[in-house]
Amino acid sequence: MQTKKLVKTALLALTVVLAFGLGWEAYWRSKGFTPTFNDDKFLWATKRKEVYKSQSEATVFIGSSRIKFDLDIPEWRKLTGEDAVQLALVGTSPIHVLKDLADDENFKGKLVVDVTEGLFFSQNPVFHKSAIEAIDFYKKQTPSESISTMADIALESKITFLEERRFSLNTLLNDLELPNRPGVFSMPAFPKGFEWNTIDRQTYMSDMFLSNPNDIKRQTDIWRILILGDPTPPVDGAVLDGILNELKIAVKKIESRGGRVMFVRTPSSGVMGDGERMVFKRSKYWDGILKATGAQGIHFDDNAVTAKLICPEWSHLSPSDAIIYTREFVKELTAKNWFIKP
Repeated sequence: MQTKKLVKTALLALTVVLAFGLGWEAYWRSKGFTPTFNDDKFLWATKRKEVYKSQSEATVFIGSSRIKFDLDIPEWRKLTGEDAVQLALVGTSPIHVLKDLADDENFKGKLVVDVTEGLFFSQNPVFHKSAIEAIDFYKKQTPSESISTMADIALESKITFLEERRFSLNTLLNDLELPNRPGVFSMPAFPKGFEWNTIDRQTYMSDMFLSNPNDIKRQTDIWRILILGDPTPPVDGAVLDGILNELKIAVKKIESRGGRVMFVRTPSSGVMGDGERMVFKRSKYWDGILKATGAQGIHFDDNAVTAKLICPEWSHLSPSDAIIYTREFVKELTAKNWFIKP
C-alpha cells in the first residue's frame, strides 16, 4: 500500500513538472523566442579542441564580442571552403587566449585576433575573468564533464528556456529594473533579443531587437554606463609597453612553429565609435600592435565598404551587415594570401 502511494506521488510530481515545463516553453515560444545555445565555458571548450586543424582547413578567431557578431560563419564557409573556429569571449580581452595558444606547441594554424581597444588593453580583472576560467576548464575538463556538455548542447538545441542569459531566475529577476537608491545601483538587464548564439558560437541580434527602438536605446544606455562611463584612462607608458611586448612574444612563438597571426579591427560607430577614436588613438594603439608584433592587420576604416557600416547599438553589426562585412573581410584576407589550397 505504501509503495502504491509513493508511486502515485512520484507520478503526480512528474506530471506537475512536465506540465510546468511545457507551459513555460510554450510561453516563451509565443513571445518569438526559439532554442539557442548557452555561450559558456562548456561550449567554448568544445571549440578549443578544434584549433589543431590544418591551415588549409580552418582559421581560428579570438577577441571580444564584436568578431562573434560580425563574422558570419556560414558566409565564411561558403566563400573560403574552410571552417571558422570561434573562440572569442564576450566582454573579455583576448590576450589570455592568445598566450594560451602561443604556449600550445601543437597549435600551428592561422589565427585572427580581434581588437576592441577598451577591452583588449584593459587592466580590469573583470575583463579577464571569463578567459581565465574558460582556459582552466578546458585544461582540467573531465570525461564526465565532456559527456555532460554534449548532453546539455543536445537539450539546448530543442528547449528554449534552457538559455541561461535570458531565462535563468537571476536574469528574470534583473528584468524587474528596481529603481536606484543611495548606495544601491541596479544595472539594467540586456534586452532578451540582443544576444542569440549558434552552435558555432556565432552571436547575432534578433529581428525582435532590431525592430524595437526601445530595446536599442536600452542597449546604448547600458554601453554608456559600462564602457563610455568608465573614467579610467587608457594604459600608457611602461604598462602599454609591457602589453605590446607580451603580444610580440606570443605572436613570435606561433610564427616560429609555422603558424600565422592576423590582427583585425572590427566596426564600431555612433557615440561608441567616436569615443574609441578619441581615447584610443590609432597611431598609438592599433599601429603599436602591428609595429610591436610585425604581424599584418586589417582595419575596418581602411575599406570603403566596411567604413560605412552602421552598428545599430554602436558596437556590433546586424546579421545582414555581418554578411557584407564577412565578404569584404574575405576579400582583404585573400589579397594578403591568407588562404591555402589543400
